Amino acid sequence: MRSKHRIGRRRKVEIRRKFGKIMKCLCSGKQFGAVDEMVPSSESLTTKDRSDSGCSSKASEVGKKLDTGNIEEAESSLRESGCLNYEEARALLGRYEYQKGNIEAALHVFEGIDIAAVTPKIKITLAKREHRKRHSQNFAPPPMSIHAVSLLLEAIFLKAKSLQGLGRFKEAAQSCNVILDIVESSLPEGLPENFGGDCKLQETLNKAVELLPELWKLADSPHEAILSYRQALLLNWNLDAVTTAKIQKEFAIFLLYCGSEASPPNLRSQMGSSFVPRNNIEEAILLLMILLRKVTLKRIEWDPSILDHLSFALSVAGDLRALANQLEELLPGLIDWKERYSTLAFCYYGAGEDLVALNLLRKLLSRNVDPKCVPALLMASKICGENPDLAEEGTSFACRALESLDVGCNQLESTARCLLGVSLSAHSKLAVSDSEKVTRQSEAAQSLETAGRITRMSDPNILYHLSLENAEQRKLDTAVRYAKRLLKLEAGSNIKGWLLLARILSAQKRFMEAETVINAALDQTGKWDQGELLQTKAKLQIAQGRLKGAIETYTQLLAVLHIQRKSFGSGKKLLKSSRTAKSLELEVWHDLASVYISLLQWHDAEICLSKSKAICSYSASRCYTTGVLYEAKCLYKEALRAFGAALEIDPTHVPSLISTAVILRELGSQSYPAVRSFLMNALRLDRMNHSAWYNLGLLYKAMSTTSASQEAAECFAAAAFLEESAPVEPFR
Repeated sequence: MRSKHRIGRRRKVEIRRKFGKIMKCLCSGKQFGAVDEMVPSSESLTTKDRSDSGCSSKASEVGKKLDTGNIEEAESSLRESGCLNYEEARALLGRYEYQKGNIEAALHVFEGIDIAAVTPKIKITLAKREHRKRHSQNFAPPPMSIHAVSLLLEAIFLKAKSLQGLGRFKEAAQSCNVILDIVESSLPEGLPENFGGDCKLQETLNKAVELLPELWKLADSPHEAILSYRQALLLNWNLDAVTTAKIQKEFAIFLLYCGSEASPPNLRSQMGSSFVPRNNIEEAILLLMILLRKVTLKRIEWDPSILDHLSFALSVAGDLRALANQLEELLPGLIDWKERYSTLAFCYYGAGEDLVALNLLRKLLSRNVDPKCVPALLMASKICGENPDLAEEGTSFACRALESLDVGCNQLESTARCLLGVSLSAHSKLAVSDSEKVTRQSEAAQSLETAGRITRMSDPNILYHLSLENAEQRKLDTAVRYAKRLLKLEAGSNIKGWLLLARILSAQKRFMEAETVINAALDQTGKWDQGELLQTKAKLQIAQGRLKGAIETYTQLLAVLHIQRKSFGSGKKLLKSSRTAKSLELEVWHDLASVYISLLQWHDAEICLSKSKAICSYSASRCYTTGVLYEAKCLYKEALRAFGAALEIDPTHVPSLISTAVILRELGSQSYPAVRSFLMNALRLDRMNHSAWYNLGLLYKAMSTTSASQEAAECFAAAAFLEESAPVEPFR
């Protein structure tokens, strides 16, 4: 401790000695009297004779000599000129100490400058310099030279840097902010071009504008940091394009990852129709898009990290279509065209444009381009596996990926085998014969189990598809085991796992346990994510005959959707994998109408259908529910027209196909082949529909032939088996 005190005292003595030498130089001129030597004054010869530029040029020369660290030459220049005052001398000495690395000594010198006293003179000098440029005649001389202003502003900046080096970030930010306040109040219309070009004023200002937000970040003051970033970008500081781009990029990064939500900017200069960002994400996206536009116009160099941050921001915002547009507008050669194609495919897939994404991948995977690109093969297989009509091609892509893999790459191999299993499962739904279907399902299960063994059952996605595949094959005990393992692995963080387990338990007719699972999921889920959980809970209550409880649950769900719509409006878009609030609300009104129909409350059911029509008038599900209402009222012809309208909207709507067949059979006005055609179409689309099998059995029974009776018995047996293992809603 004593040694530290001794070092401190030595530094202070050294500073006093150097400062004394400079002040003696200042006072040795004939212009200074004895009083000037005793009292440090802010007045100097620079304020008495500004028409002569000698003092300014001498001060500039002294500054340059101190920049090079030649203190002897600086002292000589000071002695010759005698034109620096007390504050300017301290600014020079402080700069010298800072350049030597004596931060504490430099700060001690800078703190001796009376900033409050010189600030008015700096402001007047800056304002008069701009006024003099505009009006070349009839101006009064400024109180300081522009070199003296530059010197003092640099001293304030170096004081901020010194405080930063000592960890006093808040004080450093306040000191740095003084520079910007002085310039902004002096030049409210902004800094003109080439203002202070003959000195270091512009350079100091550029550094201060860049430094201030960083200091507020270090001081853990995110709100002030955001304000200083906006101040840097919205005011005219005459910054060069590179500096402006750097600030824009740093601001965007801070908005994305700071964890503090900023209030929307107050853009007074914007027109009424201009876009004003409403939150951090939108403001960051706007800044990053501006940077990409500058790259396109060749105003700044290409920076790949801009696209990386924009990809993250637009992914969070759920607007991958906009990201695709930005990628398409990039100049050729900035990114590899193969990378561009694959990234575009990801964007279009996330935006729900699967076929566009698949076509891009097909081009990338063509024989003449890159047929063994594993990531593209896996992505193509995933897209195809989600569409039964493309499932065979998805199987081919997955097999090609397995053939292209390097030996020992377990992670990619497990992913490829999982996707192969998914594609085989989807392809099995199009099988013509039962034997072909069973073969494909068996291959799908084997592929998924192989993927699970490779990952030691530690991949949530593989476990989910294993459970799903076993559930659809009605191996419910195995499906429950995988689903429970999935929930344990994810610690209940994914709604998909909860829903799958509840649906499998409902297929086992364990409705109370399934409802307990849903209640546990609701306890761990935020309000805005409870939609599908509440819908499943209501269906479980219906299965148990608790219709009033189901109505209360649906009412609760509608209230959540209403508040969500009012709170968020049309702001944030949802990704492809998410169900929109609009489609969910549509389903809820139809479900609620079905409940009222079963209670014979026709008026309430009609109100629900009118609410549904207000959301979407072109809905196969609404037409079907309307038909069910007419059927319950014994208005069979009106019901038939409603089911027909549903099939015009969606020819693959299975409930409408079955109900049409039932009404035609009831009316007895159509031949058996027509009724059978509707039921076979329904079974072609959904082989596991017990209602279709049951009604087909009734049709064969009515034919009253030996072969038809045998067919009816088989249909009734299939219907009974499927009904015993039918979930309250589809597993997928």
